[in-house]
Amino acid sequence: MGRNLSIELTGMAHGGEAVGHYEGQAVFVPYGIPGETVRVEITAHKGRFARARLLEVLAGSADRVVPPCPYFGACGGCHYQHVSHGAQLAYKRSIVQDQMQRIGGLDAVVLPTLGMSDPWHYRNHAQFHVSATGRLGFMAAGSHAVVPIERCLLLHPLLEDLLEALDAELPGLRRLALRAGVHTGDQMVIFEMESNLPPQIEVDLPVSCVLLTSDGDAVTLVGSPYIRERIGARTYRVSASSFFQVNTAQAEVLAAKVMAYVDAGPQDVVVDAYCGVGTFSVGLAAHRLQGAGPEKIVGIESSLDAVRDAQINAAGLENVSFVCGTVEEILPGLGIKAQLAIVDPPRTGLGKQAVAALLDLNPTRLVYVSCDPATLARDIRALSVAGYRLREVQPIDMFPQTYHVETVAVLERG
Repeated sequence: MGRNLSIELTGMAHGGEAVGHYEGQAVFVPYGIPGETVRVEITAHKGRFARARLLEVLAGSADRVVPPCPYFGACGGCHYQHVSHGAQLAYKRSIVQDQMQRIGGLDAVVLPTLGMSDPWHYRNHAQFHVSATGRLGFMAAGSHAVVPIERCLLLHPLLEDLLEALDAELPGLRRLALRAGVHTGDQMVIFEMESNLPPQIEVDLPVSCVLLTSDGDAVTLVGSPYIRERIGARTYRVSASSFFQVNTAQAEVLAAKVMAYVDAGPQDVVVDAYCGVGTFSVGLAAHRLQGAGPEKIVGIESSLDAVRDAQINAAGLENVSFVCGTVEEILPGLGIKAQLAIVDPPRTGLGKQAVAALLDLNPTRLVYVSCDPATLARDIRALSVAGYRLREVQPIDMFPQTYHVETVAVLERG
């Protein structure tokens, strides 16, 4: 502990840290870049590896850039602002490849990461915490402290405008979230209070305000209980507590990729597990209006608010329905034979029961959308052992400037 070392960084690990080695031990270094020689201070020994703090870059990488955000390094929201955008995309692809090999035991075909032309100002949803001085901010890197911020370079302009206009000096405020429909202009402020009593607010903007209570209920204070967003030709209602991708532009890329991978024919039945507000299932069902698309789609979602959103989003579509409940509970009792399945689980992945339910469903093709390559690799390993073949993995840069990466994997039976 506290020892200073000079090491060469040789790779980028899942989690945003560069990695080097010293006397046979892996050393993880935040804000480093592979190919650099750095001086570090050891901050923790963890048996087979150590963690270190970057003190000085002795020989820098050509991929190193000056971070434009004054909070970078203190705020824990970004991990890669010191890395050029092209290098970020390459590292995310290599991390997915590494996780597939180390955890999944597979030499997977991982395609180049699909990035953005402008990897800034993309977030349509941001959650703020309250600092000890009552100011809004984000959690500090490696800490539960809050870093107060005036401006975040990842926020979409609709959220930037809302944050700038916000006077958040509210006694008892615990958390505050901002949401926006990039293509509709809808804006929403979501309050979480220490008690369930609504805050005293004054609004002179066309914005919705919602109180999210401790038991998960959403109470509308001003305006509407939802925002609207467009993906492709469809408009989606998204309630305050419903999940929606934080990057609208890349959500459109993701949805198009999923549709192409599903490749449903007019006689096919599709299960859309963890369907949320119906982003994939509604878009896929709408193809029927043009004489294409599957015969039937069943969406499964555990959030009742999201299911209600999905049902409204599917208005006018007769070939899609939604069931509220967990995948583990609902899928075994559906009583349908589906040729195709889409899964988009949370960061924790499918888990053993959901994998077993999918294997019983036995679809010909499975499209797996993931926001964590480690749990994706774990689940694909289990599916591969049961007879599914991984065709390819497509990374999508849903979260530029961070280590997070969205992926779409295609598996086929046999």
